[in-house]
Amino acid sequence: MSDLLGVAVLGAGHMGADHIRRLDRVVSGARVAAVADPDVDRAEQALAGISGAEVHAEAEAALDAPGVRAVLIASPGEAHEKALLAAFARGLPVLCEKPMVPGSEGALRVLEAEARLGRRLVQIGFMRRYDAEYRRLKAVLDEGRLGRPLMLHCVHRNVSSPPDFTSAMLIDSSVTHEIDAARWLLGQELTAVTVLRPRPSSGAPEGLLDPQFVLFETEGGALVDVEVFVNCGFGYQVRCEAVCEAGSARIGEGHGMLVTSAGTAREEVAQDYLVRFADAYDREVQAWVDATRRGRVTGPSAWDGYAASVVAEAGVRAQESGTRVAVGLAPRPALYG
Repeated sequence: MSDLLGVAVLGAGHMGADHIRRLDRVVSGARVAAVADPDVDRAEQALAGISGAEVHAEAEAALDAPGVRAVLIASPGEAHEKALLAAFARGLPVLCEKPMVPGSEGALRVLEAEARLGRRLVQIGFMRRYDAEYRRLKAVLDEGRLGRPLMLHCVHRNVSSPPDFTSAMLIDSSVTHEIDAARWLLGQELTAVTVLRPRPSSGAPEGLLDPQFVLFETEGGALVDVEVFVNCGFGYQVRCEAVCEAGSARIGEGHGMLVTSAGTAREEVAQDYLVRFADAYDREVQAWVDATRRGRVTGPSAWDGYAASVVAEAGVRAQESGTRVAVGLAPRPALYG
């Protein structure tokens, strides 16, 4: 057990419980050493059958638990800044689920705090960078044989939204994945955003402006459009097509089983992001554990988390105003050069 990386998991909700399961049953080289959640009963349920882990109501108590050498943050976004700064103070490496911090001011404080340390401690959980299809698309674009990328067409659909989901969350909770994916795939920062809203779907809860069409401009002159529809009713779908000067490449066309019977063929559609991106989450956490055990930090950085928060914040302003909003990033610290 002493050879395993002891991880404190902050948050035992849907995402946190899945990471607890993953650390215990899927990932090698790590163990769950502590779990923190204000709902202690929920934390204990997530740990059912797992021995040697402490349960705490407070995050900092879990960080100080015996054997903790790293932190996985899967708590609500509003709690991330405090947890990240507490981990920095203890010199603990962190895998932090998105958003790093929901607001740009808090995200900048975290960025600056890590930069002052002079070394990276945090990896942000943009798991699409670990998805096999996204990685192949990235390789094709980097090879350059399709020429300069001109446009990315993206689709992000969910079966339904949680009870308290707001119109702003379509941007800062859902589209934030496309924000990071676009920056990573193109190797360019996003410079402006416009949000268009069709008449809301009859399947959307009262007051929720769903779906939406989001248009990003990049510093390299490319355009990125995202259809986000979080109450489509039929499945979870994520697609991306890169249109380049000499060709195009598209991912996300199908992942379900094809069932043929009684003269018909029917393809199953994933109902949840934990199903569609299960392999990506596994690879992400395994890569984090492997790097942490070597004393390294790889993957999406605090700069990537900060940039995504700034762009999402601009997107919410564009959504509310109905106008094009420019994105303004702070100077990039040398640590992330």
